[in-house]
Amino acid sequence: MSQQPVQAVSSRLILLIKAGYWLALMIIAAMVMASFILLQQMMAAKQHDDTLLDIVGTQKALSQRIVFLAGATGAASRDQQPALVAALKQATAEFETNYDLLLQRTAADPASPARLDPKSIESVLFSKPFHLDYFSVALIANGERFVSAFESQLAMPGGDYKGGGERVNLNASIANATLSGYAALGQRISAYAGARSDRLLDLHRTLFYATIGVIVLVALFIFRPMSNAILRKTHELVDARNSMAFIAVHDGLTGLHNRSFLTDHFDTLIKGAHRRRERLAVVQLDLDRFKQINDTLGHAAGDYVLVVTAQRMRDSCRASDLCVRLGGDEFVMILNGAGGTEDINMVARRILGHINEPIIFQGTTILPGASAGIAVYPVDADNAGDLLVHADLALYSAKKMGGGNFSFFSEELRRELDYRKQLEHDIRVAIADKAFQVYFQPQVSLTNGAISGIEALIRWNHAERGMIPPSEFIPVAEKCGFMPEIGRIVIAKAINEAAEWNRSGIGFGRLAVNVSGTELREPDFDRFLFDTLEKAGLPPQKLSLEIVESVILDDEKTGIAAKLRHIRAAGVHLELDDFGTGYASLSHVNPNEIDRLKIDRRFVQNIHENGDNSKIVRAITELARGLGISIVAEGAETEAELDSLMAIGCDQVQGYSIAFPMPQEKAREWLVARSPKKARLTVLQGSLA
Repeated sequence: MSQQPVQAVSSRLILLIKAGYWLALMIIAAMVMASFILLQQMMAAKQHDDTLLDIVGTQKALSQRIVFLAGATGAASRDQQPALVAALKQATAEFETNYDLLLQRTAADPASPARLDPKSIESVLFSKPFHLDYFSVALIANGERFVSAFESQLAMPGGDYKGGGERVNLNASIANATLSGYAALGQRISAYAGARSDRLLDLHRTLFYATIGVIVLVALFIFRPMSNAILRKTHELVDARNSMAFIAVHDGLTGLHNRSFLTDHFDTLIKGAHRRRERLAVVQLDLDRFKQINDTLGHAAGDYVLVVTAQRMRDSCRASDLCVRLGGDEFVMILNGAGGTEDINMVARRILGHINEPIIFQGTTILPGASAGIAVYPVDADNAGDLLVHADLALYSAKKMGGGNFSFFSEELRRELDYRKQLEHDIRVAIADKAFQVYFQPQVSLTNGAISGIEALIRWNHAERGMIPPSEFIPVAEKCGFMPEIGRIVIAKAINEAAEWNRSGIGFGRLAVNVSGTELREPDFDRFLFDTLEKAGLPPQKLSLEIVESVILDDEKTGIAAKLRHIRAAGVHLELDDFGTGYASLSHVNPNEIDRLKIDRRFVQNIHENGDNSKIVRAITELARGLGISIVAEGAETEAELDSLMAIGCDQVQGYSIAFPMPQEKAREWLVARSPKKARLTVLQGSLA
């Protein structure tokens, strides 16, 4: 899964969790708020009912007090009556005030249809049998008349009663009816308050159960899916972490441990072997024909071979042994408790025998042909780095013996290793000093002897060892990654020399320089090439790049073809070197991409005696001629070989029979000596005819 979809899924999950959390929180908060409001309403209603009941109770007491004070006033002496009249007046006023407050609090309306309901408060106030409103007003009126009459009789302030004495008596029946009415009103209010409390309690109970239900639903449909999603994503993250941890120390294709794991654990294995006083064998394996399998059957077949090889390695070793894929078709096996040399020999033969068994891929039988190099701890080295280097040298020795076999590290290989280390050091120094020289070997036409080109070849004249052949130092330079730097030194020197020839008018055809895939994979190679041509002043048309077939085949992974097309579009020619020795298909021999084919020397040598080579060269020549591609044969060394090439129709040749590779001074002399002489115009003196 790519990074953007993963981030999108994570963002959606976080958004879902937040939305679920806030939704659940809002629902629960709403339920709690509703419960709080309902409780507030219950408390307010109870307080309201308690107030009404307090007023009713006060009115009952006041009604009796009014009757009592009225009676006491009439029976009291004249000097006691003023105090009793004042108390009666106050009680009557309080009774009236409370009655008004009662009407206000109950919001009773005498015109309301509720007065016809015998269970309503209005029925008690305004209807039969209580008519509380009527008797309350009558009690207040009687009390006020009684007070006014006695105030006038006692000459108290405010006494202005003019009525007769018969109207002054307080009617006890009115007081009793009022008392009965207020008792009924209190019961009615209590019953109404109880019914309302029951309703509110039922509603509150319902709301409580609803809240519990909502919490359960939130837990089931919000928090549970959310927790499940979190748990699932947590498991996915744990699995991803475990996968990343596995990938970090395992090879993705074969499942074997990788180079990183070997680097981290090799020292531990060595310490364990040292502690147990055991030998430890390092077996480095390499498939002899893996590149051929990739080139001919495709990378799918190559991957299948690697997977099968890894499985056979696992099947051939013990659980305590370690199998590692270093990269490509390189593998390492670490054998713990390896025993003696004979034991290691037997194990190695068994492993190679198993690995070298045929592999069937899509109906095709593949013979991978593995080779192995073996180094033993503590005999050959006592540290991980040297053991791997020594096993690699032993592997190289096994491959030189023809492959499909194994070799132990030896003193001879140790001397070779010392020599290689010194050679690596000397190569570094030579690169820093730009000590590599360029030799030139001409290419000529057999028809007229014209110079068609000249190839630049690298040479290294060591200060102490003398001339070191390219076959000796180039493999070391390639293995150490020095070739891009060396190649640029050679290209720059060759182009500068060719530019001098061009400015001097010396014909050399085209300069051909060899370029490896490693150099072409450098991101700035084309820029370096164009800058070098421009600084030297050599036209791009005077330069050819020689590439081998494997460079074209590797283009699927490296994208070299686009760079080559860019270089060719600038005018630089491209030549396919060592044609016929690789595995390129004819689809790669395209006149729109290749300007010249170079027949390898193994087909040219003894061509006059080898009929098969003659047929191959003839076929290549006819193919090139049909496609409009020029051709040159290298390695021609005898007159017979030149005659055979001439007869076949291969006109351009390069070889010792024409010229040996020469340093730049001798090459310049050779070119000058074979350059066509310009005709000189001689002016005759004397009179004109």
